[in-house]
Amino acid sequence: MTHRLPVKVYYEDTDMGGVVYYANYLKFIERARSEIVEDLGVDQNAMKAAGIVFVVTRVEADYLAAAKLGDRLDVLTDHDAASPVRWVFAQRVMRGDTLLFQAQVTAVCMSTGGKPTRLPAEIRAKLGASSRKVQ
Repeated sequence: MTHRLPVKVYYEDTDMGGVVYYANYLKFIERARSEIVEDLGVDQNAMKAAGIVFVVTRVEADYLAAAKLGDRLDVLTDHDAASPVRWVFAQRVMRGDTLLFQAQVTAVCMSTGGKPTRLPAEIRAKLGASSRKVQ
């Protein structure tokens, strides 16, 4: 199921020309991923206390059109628990029917010591239940 996060563009999101600064799209899609984790009932503070964290290892992004001050956007996210360690997200930022930005983001599960690790089975089950294959 595609997750939807509404976002309003504020002055702080824009450059001097009133256009969304390119790095802020990464913030918008990060918020959407954080919301998915929370919606799935995964407590990242508890994970960290147990010595496990999610780390973004790859972002491939395309900037297709500009968002501007005052725009109302939707961040649409599909995700795939691709393996016991890797979680892949296909994310799009839309203004109505117009695609402004798209990215594929790969996150992995790591120990707080910096080594790749498997997600606990109960978290894998939560992720797998709501994921769908991402290309």
